[in-house]
Amino acid sequence: MDRTFHPRSRRIAPLVALAAASALLVAGCSSSSGGKKSEDSGSGASAGKANTPRMTIALVTHQAPGDTFWDIVRKGAEAAAAKDNVKLIYSADPSAGTQANLVQNAIDQKVDGIAITLAKPDAMKDVVSKAKTAGIPVVGLNSGLSDWKKLGLMEFFGQDETVAGEALGNKLNSEGAKNAVCVIQEQGNIGLTQRCDGVKKTFSGKTQTLYVNGTDMPSVKSTITAKLKQDTSIDYVVALGAPYALTAVQSVGDAGSKAKIATFDLNKDLTTSISKGDIQFAVDQQPYLQGYLAVDSLWLYKTNGNYSGGGEQPILTGPAFVDKSNVDVVAKFAAKGTR
Repeated sequence: MDRTFHPRSRRIAPLVALAAASALLVAGCSSSSGGKKSEDSGSGASAGKANTPRMTIALVTHQAPGDTFWDIVRKGAEAAAAKDNVKLIYSADPSAGTQANLVQNAIDQKVDGIAITLAKPDAMKDVVSKAKTAGIPVVGLNSGLSDWKKLGLMEFFGQDETVAGEALGNKLNSEGAKNAVCVIQEQGNIGLTQRCDGVKKTFSGKTQTLYVNGTDMPSVKSTITAKLKQDTSIDYVVALGAPYALTAVQSVGDAGSKAKIATFDLNKDLTTSISKGDIQFAVDQQPYLQGYLAVDSLWLYKTNGNYSGGGEQPILTGPAFVDKSNVDVVAKFAAKGTR
């Protein structure tokens, strides 16, 4: 796409190589949609093209109910599972303790591989160690770039959240912003904190942090509205997820504010808002790719002993800017629920 931002081009080669290897195996497709149970098997997917022995992989994330971002991650994972003759077991919970229990459930089921997010790395340390003791390979995705190697994961697929935040801060400078509020929807989530910290590092204007309860959208709306009324000099609201950016659009209207909105992450409705000018731009970390590569990497490890990034470097899937200049290209994929 146009205007793609590549902060560390030297890390692109492993990603290209992995994509090329996957292409040789003929990519499958998925029909996942939102609103699924928190723990479910992907056995309804197509039979797959690989002739390797059937294996089971667990994907355990910190998805909160109603957060459609994770539906995109799951679609990518299911596409890889269908191609690789993998039974995918997906489970999620925003509570770090419960997420750790879900990983333990996967260990107890003797799965062949586990892919996890590390939104709260300390809570995952013990259970990751147990998986390794059980001989189960573990890879990370989405959250935990600073911690995946310390916890002993084999590979990591995601975005450097600090770099992404810095890129957004520079973008705000080019937009002439002076006073931005960064809205964090889950206190204690290290990836979200890194995003706002990155913005503060490069943005030459004033940066404020606003905490909201991401599981209560009416509360999110009222909290942002109150902040905009209280400080009328705020000229940019920086959301850290598509649903919160869309809610911020309503808050700006309710507050009678002239603030513009930028965000991290995409969905179908958000691309429409960018096209309409309600939201200026988004930073895309390509969640479909994260889910796909996490599952595919475990299949490659089990069937061919491969390590993406050599087990030393993460595979970066973002950041890339999406704005009016390229949103039409991205929107057709977002409409399918894959961007």
